[in-house]
Amino acid sequence: MWLKFVVAIFFTIPLFYISMGHMMGMPLPDFINPHHNPLNFALAQLVLTIPVVIAGYKFYTVGFKALFRRSPNMDSLIAIGTSAAVIYGLYAVYKIMNGHTEYAMDLYFETAGVIIALIMLGKYLETRSKGKTSEAIKKLIGLQPKTAIVIQGKEEITIPIEEVEEGDIILVKPGEKIPVDGEVVEGRSSVDESMLTGESIPVEKNAGDKLVGASINKNGLLKFKATKVGKDTALAQIIKLVEEAQGSKAPIAKLADIISGYFVPIVIAVAVISGLLWYIIGSGLVFSLTIFISVLVIACPCALGLATPTAIMVGTGKGAELGVLIKSGAALESAYKIQTVVFDKTGTITQGKPKVTDIITKENFNQDKLLQIAATAEKGSEHPLGEAIVKGAEEKNISLLGSKEFYAIPGHGIEVKIEGDNVLLGNEKLMMNRNIEITLKKEAERLADEGKTPMFIAINENLVGIIAVADVVKENSKSAIKKLHDMGIEVAMITGDNRRTASAIAKQVDIDIVLAEVLPQDKANEVKKLQEKGKKVAMVGDGINDAPALAMADIGMAIGSGTDVAMESADIVLMKSDLLDVVTAIKLSKSTIRNIKQNLFWAFAYNTAGIPLAAGLFYALGGPLLNPMFAAAAMSMSSVSVVTNALRLRRFKN
Repeated sequence: MWLKFVVAIFFTIPLFYISMGHMMGMPLPDFINPHHNPLNFALAQLVLTIPVVIAGYKFYTVGFKALFRRSPNMDSLIAIGTSAAVIYGLYAVYKIMNGHTEYAMDLYFETAGVIIALIMLGKYLETRSKGKTSEAIKKLIGLQPKTAIVIQGKEEITIPIEEVEEGDIILVKPGEKIPVDGEVVEGRSSVDESMLTGESIPVEKNAGDKLVGASINKNGLLKFKATKVGKDTALAQIIKLVEEAQGSKAPIAKLADIISGYFVPIVIAVAVISGLLWYIIGSGLVFSLTIFISVLVIACPCALGLATPTAIMVGTGKGAELGVLIKSGAALESAYKIQTVVFDKTGTITQGKPKVTDIITKENFNQDKLLQIAATAEKGSEHPLGEAIVKGAEEKNISLLGSKEFYAIPGHGIEVKIEGDNVLLGNEKLMMNRNIEITLKKEAERLADEGKTPMFIAINENLVGIIAVADVVKENSKSAIKKLHDMGIEVAMITGDNRRTASAIAKQVDIDIVLAEVLPQDKANEVKKLQEKGKKVAMVGDGINDAPALAMADIGMAIGSGTDVAMESADIVLMKSDLLDVVTAIKLSKSTIRNIKQNLFWAFAYNTAGIPLAAGLFYALGGPLLNPMFAAAAMSMSSVSVVTNALRLRRFKN
């Protein structure tokens, strides 16, 4: 589009100078001066107009095709207006060749050139906003590396990323970006996936864990098998997702087409009637043609055509900048209608990672000492709750003790020797099996009511305390839900967890509706039930089990950690895994729709107001006449004003 615009403007500038310069006293060489060589003057303009018309050939192919199908559009107006100018110019050249040199003053080639060049500028601005969206995504997620180290036999070969095939074994050294999506086959490391998930804490990766291309390997050597390459990687899918959003039409876009369907035939009729009336009353062919061309040009509703796409382009681009990837124009247009938001619990409202929440000790036993003993005991465990205790000690910079004779007791807990003491850590069943008196039962029940998992610790057959671990609520969950309530939106939570745990979480964040003990396959049905009550429902989830519900909802929103689901089932992807971005998406939708309606109003109002001026109504009453070229400039200004209004969306703040 830039190339087409450059071609059009490159030939239009000299064309404009030759046709209009001599009127403003600017010098022209004698061989193309209308007073000395009128034929050369006309032919020079014709030669300069042809490349401009070729650059804008799509206006003619699309415009005339639509006209012949009796569904004229904006391109039809451009095609008719510029064709009229060129055809009349050819007629003038013919007359000059036959000695009628006065026709040299009535050429309209520059009108065709200027119209096409100015509309090309509008089209370029439109496509440029598309490009900016892609740039925003690339900045957001970072570019994938250009090469990968592939292991072939005993050799390590560096190959271009394009040549990596599914099933290749790839080596990634510490500090390097992971080239493609895959699965770890050997090694252990932590990987920074913040570019995809927004989570700043690196994720531990062991054999069997999934890796995402363009994330950063922090500290270990990893060998992994490529599972998705090229256009199938998460990075490529995200870029494709936004490109699709740019090209898609929201239902409101049809409004511009409907308006054009009525508007274009009326404008053509006004142009023909105006031209004929001026000809009938004796104003001459040239003047009548000027009126005909002016009406077509001033009414050309390019601004009407730009109104929706530019707002959607800028809206999706701004969303990408803010970490909200909007999959389609339809999603952007529908999000503002949402009345109920359904959140999945684990990994969406909560972090999906257990944390130490409470430490209760008996008989003034030191809390840090209890955590040190528990973390030492769990050091050898691979259980997520055990990892949470170890991490809790690390966060408090508590050094671990020496341990030996570690035994895992499936379904109950662990037993380990720490500095000569026998330590038991596990659930109530473990304590009962070992005949240990549970003196902190009320505290344990209270913790369980709060949705936490209490773990009992006994040293040498004596209970010394409880450490509670829970999947804690994300930092912004409560404020996001409050903001949704402030917008008049109802909030529901859906989970497979038991009702007690679900209710405890719901209470913390002020949820309106709790849907607990819901099987994965039933989540979509729960969404459907809400829709059957006449509500517009958004579903926010992160897992494969949320996919049916995401697809069922009016708007599916997948948080960044649910990348596969995001690509397939969701309409909107929240890259930062932050629930405040649900509010951002809905507010951005409201702002975009408001912007589109403003654009449509001003575009249509401007076109309608300009027609009487172009038709010569004011001239008949002693006022000014609109030259086709100035009509083109004025029409272009309406397009620029619409684009400028759409660009105001870039200042959107959540």
